[in-house]
Amino acid sequence: MSLKPTPVGPVPELTSYVARAAFLDGNPYLLVRDQLGAFYDDERFVGLFPDRGQPAESPARLALIVVMQYAEGLSDRQAADAVRGRIGWK
Repeated sequence: MSLKPTPVGPVPELTSYVARAAFLDGNPYLLVRDQLGAFYDDERFVGLFPDRGQPAESPARLALIVVMQYAEGLSDRQAADAVRGRIGWK
């Protein structure tokens, strides 16, 4: 696997709107993103990947998911479901 670093862009406007509408009293993950911005970026992980091969998934995104998974005590399957189904994780 190779890494083609991509910058962490802003949260899409519609996603942000839906998340804020869903969590009127706030959400810890939304607060962290608002206060700290992007926590990880792909540039931190460049040295861990070779120059050639299939492109890897964003290690910055995966690292953030692992942190949220640990914070909630979720299994790998539960974390995968959370990525697909929770607006706060998006």
